[in-house]
Order: sequence, then C-alpha cells, then structure tokens
Amino acid sequence: MRLFLQLTAMIVALLIAAPATAAAPLSSRTRTHFSWPLPPPHPVVRPFIPPVNPYGPGHRGVDIGGVAGQEVMAAADGLVIHAGAVVDRSLVSLEHSGGLRTTYEPVTPAVARGQRVRRGDVIGHLLDGHCPVACLHWGARRARTT
Repeated sequence: MRLFLQLTAMIVALLIAAPATAAAPLSSRTRTHFSWPLPPPHPVVRPFIPPVNPYGPGHRGVDIGGVAGQEVMAAADGLVIHAGAVVDRSLVSLEHSGGLRTTYEPVTPAVARGQRVRRGDVIGHLLDGHCPVACLHWGARRARTT
C-alpha cells in the first residue's frame, strides 16, 4: 500500500507539474491504466524524491526490488521510444497516451523502437547493477519536462 501511495504521489506530481502546452503525440482522450512492471512482491528499495528545481538533485523514479533476469512488463499501453543503451545503462522508455513517459532500467530490451506494446507485455529482462540488490528503476515524466 505504501508503494502504491508513493507511485500515485509521483504520477500526480508529474501531472500537476506538466505545462499546459506539453505535446501529446498519442491520443490524450483515452484514459491510461497502469500496472506494476514487475510481478509481486513490490518492495521499494528507494522511493521517489522530487527535486527542488527542474535540474536539482532528486530521485526521479522508484526503485523496485527484483531478481536479475526476471521479466519486466509494460506498465500501460504505449509506444517504445527507446530500447537500448544510454551512456552506461540499458533501458526501455515508453510513451503513453496523454504524453506520459515511463522508463525502465537497467533492462535488456525485448522490444524495439517504434513498437507498440500493451499493458503487461514483456518489454525486457532485469539486469543487475543499479542497486546493491537487483532492482528496477521505474520513472515517469510528462512529455518534454525534466
């Protein structure tokens, strides 16, 4: 329940902070339903910590404990906008209706850029390396906001 409240607070904060002019390439008329990206249990290894300003320090996501190699699932229907390395980490980013983007890392992608996915589809497999124990960093942001 605590994680659910933290994730809800994170998503609400992102929605409130989003500028009214944010681009929404996917239809914003449909309501997006989100699920957990990992199967239960969902232990929070590190919570969302909002930055004081757009470029300040913080933790822009939630780290969820897992097991290396386990399937990572799309939290909602969306479009794969990135699947692969960014600097020293492999990740998958999805764009959902309304311009919300979710990122999953570190993940070995099982999808490709431009691919449409449904909530619950396997998008990759969890890698070691982000936390002292295997964990998934699950972030969300409104299109083009930091």
